[in-house]
Formats: sequence, structure tokens, C-alpha cells
Amino acid sequence: MAKSSTLSAVTSEKKHVTSQMISIYCHKHHGTAGRTLCPECADMLAYACSRLDKCPRTPATHSSCRRCTIHCYSPAYRDKIKNIMRYVGPRMLFIHPISAIRHFISETRGE
Repeated sequence: MAKSSTLSAVTSEKKHVTSQMISIYCHKHHGTAGRTLCPECADMLAYACSRLDKCPRTPATHSSCRRCTIHCYSPAYRDKIKNIMRYVGPRMLFIHPISAIRHFISETRGE
């Protein structure tokens, strides 16, 4: 039971940060507002969440997707998420500081 709740908590946190990043990118590049995403970004978010749900790695062995050897994203989606993270990464600290710090800590720990 504890492994399942840990897995869902880690996955939930990763989905939350991914959602925040895609939302920031969409608002700045596609002119959306509030919780609204354009169809392209909504598709990217749905794809990212489905990949996180199907991730075969456990929280104890899961590195960041960037350092993962499995690469479950298709090349087109991988390029899109790289562009999103490259744009949003430096801005996250100012827009969502707590999420940014948590994400940075998990990245440096290799989680």
C-alpha cells in the first residue's frame, strides 16, 4: 500500500509541475488565459500525463525523464516538451517558486 501511495504522489507531483509548465508556455506563446490551453498544448499535456501514468520506473529508481534511458516519448513530442521546458524553466522560479524549487531538488537528486 505504501509503494502505491508513494508512486501516485510522485506521479501526481510530476503531472502538476508539467501542467504548470505547459500552461505558462501556452499563455505566452499561444495567447490563452486562465486554465484554458490551446488544442496543441492540451494534447501535449494529455500525452505527457499518459506517459507518466505508464512509466515503468518506480519512484526509487526514476530519474528525470531527461536522463531516462527508456525514452517513452515519441520524437515529435520529445522535441515539443524540450522546447516548453527550455522556455519555462528559467521563468518557473518567478511564477511558481515552490514548484520550481521542488523540481530543482528532485532533478539534482536524480529522482
